[in-house]
Amino acid sequence: MPAVSVSDITILPRISDTTSLRARRVKSVTTAPQGFEGEGFPVRRAFAGVDLAELDPFIHLDQMGEVEYAPGEPKGTPWHPHRGFETVTYIIDGIFDHKDNHGGGGTISNGDTQWMTAGAGILHIETPPEYLVVSGGLFHGFQLWVNLPAAQKMTMPRYQDIGAGEVSLFTNETGDAIVRIIAGDIAGGSGPGVTHTPIAIAHISLFPGARIVLPWPAHYNALAYVLAGRGFVGPDRVAIEDHQLVVHGDGDFLVMEAAATQDSRTTCLEVYVLGGQPIREPVAAYGPFVMNSRAELVQAFEDYQAGRLGQIPPNHI
Repeated sequence: MPAVSVSDITILPRISDTTSLRARRVKSVTTAPQGFEGEGFPVRRAFAGVDLAELDPFIHLDQMGEVEYAPGEPKGTPWHPHRGFETVTYIIDGIFDHKDNHGGGGTISNGDTQWMTAGAGILHIETPPEYLVVSGGLFHGFQLWVNLPAAQKMTMPRYQDIGAGEVSLFTNETGDAIVRIIAGDIAGGSGPGVTHTPIAIAHISLFPGARIVLPWPAHYNALAYVLAGRGFVGPDRVAIEDHQLVVHGDGDFLVMEAAATQDSRTTCLEVYVLGGQPIREPVAAYGPFVMNSRAELVQAFEDYQAGRLGQIPPNHI
């Protein structure tokens, strides 16, 4: 996976062992079912079957791909609205273009992240660039929906373009893992993503047989999704593999370990780790809107239909 890396892991700052504190045990392991999104690109619904209370402040997580497109096959999403939350799009392989009606936009690939705060309302589009549609190619990424508390649901929209080179890099005590901090404070490092809701996001690569003890804020929940590979999680070494989501219980640190042998196409155990401070407010979500009540959802649809969320830019083709 071509997410940001380094030629010599041993030069990275090391995360100290915190085993004197309390490890987080595994509450559940679920396997993400397959589906389709937008114009028909394949996704894995990472949060399917998990109680929303366990996910708070997150709403939705799609693993997009991993898929090898033939020429003419790459797909995206048409223009569509959002209100009441943030989207965090992380691309591991391939290229994605974003544009919105508030002037935000750019191209991301190979470890880049686009962070869009929909807030009071926004229209946006996400597509592969034209040349990639012509050529085809590998595509793999994630889109996470982060809820906003009621007091911030109508905040002004915002766009952040986070390059792969901006993330904070760490390794474990034995120098056989890479921790990429995208947002939040983890083990003394801070990610570049600016969050409204207190959260932490990291992409971790563990080489075969590697183990990491990762300090985690005690007041955050803790989720781990396996992008690729096989391994174990928690002090009881619960087995995990591709497309599985782990929900952790309370504690001060996470434990993850890569299996000593991986399959022929996987060099590491790749894990997307995320957590945040629960908002603990009512959630009313339907389609592209995440609000606190049915009345607010109805208002969001009415505002969109009346054009109060803005218009598609006239110069967009």
